[in-house]
Amino acid sequence: MKYLVWISRIFVGILFIISGFIKLNDPMGFSFKLEEYFSPSVLDLTFFTPLALEISIFVVIAEVILGILLLIGFKPKFTVWSLLLMIVFFTFLTFYSAYFNKVTDCGCFGDAVKLTPWESFTKDVILLVFVLVLFFGKKYITPMFGSKVNWIIGGVALLACMLFANHVLAHLPSVDFRPYKIGANIQEGMSVPENAPKPVYEYAWRFKVNGEEKVIVTEGDYPSVDGEFIDVETTEIQAGYEPPIHDFTIEQEGQDYAAELLEEEKLVMVIAYDMAKSDYEAFEQVAKVTAEAKRKGYKVIGMSASSSDTAEKLIKSYGLDFEFYFTDETTLKTIVRSNPGILVLNKGTIRQKAHYNDFEELTF
Repeated sequence: MKYLVWISRIFVGILFIISGFIKLNDPMGFSFKLEEYFSPSVLDLTFFTPLALEISIFVVIAEVILGILLLIGFKPKFTVWSLLLMIVFFTFLTFYSAYFNKVTDCGCFGDAVKLTPWESFTKDVILLVFVLVLFFGKKYITPMFGSKVNWIIGGVALLACMLFANHVLAHLPSVDFRPYKIGANIQEGMSVPENAPKPVYEYAWRFKVNGEEKVIVTEGDYPSVDGEFIDVETTEIQAGYEPPIHDFTIEQEGQDYAAELLEEEKLVMVIAYDMAKSDYEAFEQVAKVTAEAKRKGYKVIGMSASSSDTAEKLIKSYGLDFEFYFTDETTLKTIVRSNPGILVLNKGTIRQKAHYNDFEELTF
């Protein structure tokens, strides 16, 4: 039992630190995932939605700190109980998502590692087993250092997490795991390789043969059956290749201009996924930055999921000299964790990306 506890202690501690730190690098992204869980179609806990970012920060910092406390063996009873409650809740959440197919990606490791709902649930079940080993063997969890040193390590870790969270929220994630990171080409991200795996479907054909229903399963071919066809049920049994970017559009009046605009050598995108939630003071700086970009030959466009009427009001209020195009809100949230934010592109390749606190760092 002693050795099992040591193995579990190292495994759970490191996994919680890694998982928590990846999400701490992008707490805004994790808050968007929580908003999905809180939505009416999932858990219907909409009263938590305004607190999604605060809950996100608390949860990811708790993950990191509990992992560190477990490794150094500090406050083992509190640590193990906290880990157990957390993993039981996560296991329920991932099972609910997988069974009812509600949230297709749990966000357990942010955008760094994508897991299917059932993979997430399996991961949590395995983790729960290790945490139960720690729970029943907590007497074997002994401190690595003295009480004073443990308090210092815990305090420093907590302060570091808070400072890091504040930094990435005030700027952008330190490490960008998304397909819209600097250096990425959007057209290439949307392309499908010629040898990419195709989806595999299973077809359950129903016929009436001699007065009785008969079901024949194939992978596409119409079966040779001497009977009356009733219907067919199609099931995807193996997903095909999905490009990293598969939902990117730049629409205006129902027409997609993405292919045309992504060929521009000098393109500036001002992104505001929801203008009602934007930092309005930042648009004063947007006006200055985009005016400078236009003087240097850049084409400037706005991208938002808000209505055209809202966009027009914003343009008039801040004297913006560019038009807004419509893009899916989730896509815009993925592109940049800032509302508003600015991207500088060259033929579809992202050269610069800036939070509204860092617009003065953009170079044209």
